[in-house]
Amino acid sequence: MIVYPFLKEMYEDVCFPNHLVDKGKHILIELCFNIEAEKPKMLETLYTLTHKATDKFNDLQETFEANESEVETVARECIAMDVETIAKAYRFDADAEALIARRAW
Repeated sequence: MIVYPFLKEMYEDVCFPNHLVDKGKHILIELCFNIEAEKPKMLETLYTLTHKATDKFNDLQETFEANESEVETVARECIAMDVETIAKAYRFDADAEALIARRAW
């Protein structure tokens, strides 16, 4: 079994409260479960799943701000990289920007 360190850069940065990064990690793990459950065959279906995850990160952004943090450059790049890594792990050649197209961060 391969263990991937989701949101590693965010955990390593004291600007991000770990309990909130844990919530982001849960969003990514849930995305993996959803991909495994739905077994998308087409990119459009994958994008639907990643957009739902992106919406959850959009909602989480408010919680970061309430805790004197924010989803800024390090977080944006980290989240985007992890979503792209998930797509690749499930053998999708997806456009990185399209995966998180609904982002508000």
